[in-house]
Amino acid sequence: LGVMDGKGVHDGNVLGVPYFECPAGKGVFAPAAQLSDSGAAPAITTRAPAATPRAVAVTAIEDEELETLPSREKTADGSLWLGLEVVWKGKQGIVRYIGDVRFGAGEWIGVEMLEAKGVHDGSVLGVPYFKCSPGRGIFAQPSQLQTTGTTDSAAVQATLRQAEASSTSTARVVPRVVPRVVATLRVGQRVTWTGKHTGTVRYVGPVKFATGEFVGVELDEPFGYYDGSFMGESYFKCEPSKGIFSQASMLRDMASM
Repeated sequence: LGVMDGKGVHDGNVLGVPYFECPAGKGVFAPAAQLSDSGAAPAITTRAPAATPRAVAVTAIEDEELETLPSREKTADGSLWLGLEVVWKGKQGIVRYIGDVRFGAGEWIGVEMLEAKGVHDGSVLGVPYFKCSPGRGIFAQPSQLQTTGTTDSAAVQATLRQAEASSTSTARVVPRVVPRVVATLRVGQRVTWTGKHTGTVRYVGPVKFATGEFVGVELDEPFGYYDGSFMGESYFKCEPSKGIFSQASMLRDMASM
C-alpha cells in the first residue's frame, strides 16, 4: 500500500524483495482487515490542520526507535548466540538479534554485516530489532548461516574494536611511523603479547577486517582466540586458541628484553 502522506516505512521493498514501487517512506504492508476504503480528499482535509498532533506522533516514533526489542541469548538448539561471527551468502557478519519477528514465523537471526551487503539498519517494517548502520542489517533463518570456527564472541568483538581504533587513528599518525614499527617485526620472530604471553610471529601484513598492517602471532600457550583464521579468512595456521591478531605496538621483541 502506498500511503499519501509519507507515514509509511519502506519503498515497496522488504528484506531485499521488491513487491511494488513508491517513494521511500510511503510504503506499508497490512492485513486487509486493517484497511478501509476512503477518498484521498477527506484524508488530506482531516490531516492538514492537525499540525501539532502530527509533530507529537513523529516524536513518539523517534522515541520508540531508541529501544530495540529484547533478544534471546542463543538459538533454541544452542548453535548460534549473540556476538557470534557468521557467514551469510559468503559475507561475514555478527549475530545481533535472535528471536521472533513480526514479518515471519519461527526463529530468525538478525545479523550486522561487516560490509554494506545488507538491506536495512536493524529495523524491518518499522519494528527495531537491533541497531546497525544503514544497509548492513539482514535477517536470516539459522539454516541460512554458517559459522567460521571462532567460538569466542568477546574475542571477535575485541579484535574488531582494535581494528576500528586502528582505522581511526591511522589517519592522524605521521605516515612513516606505522611502517617503521611494523618493519621491526618479521615472520619467525619471538615476541611477547600484552607483556606476558610469549609467541612467534606467523604473519605480518594487510588484513580484510581493518586498514593498515596487523601482526598474526602463534602463542606458546592457549591464551589466544583463533587458529590463524579470522572472519573466514586464513592468514596463518596454528592450534586452536593459540592464534591472535595484534597491532605491532602491543608486541615486544624478546631479543631486546
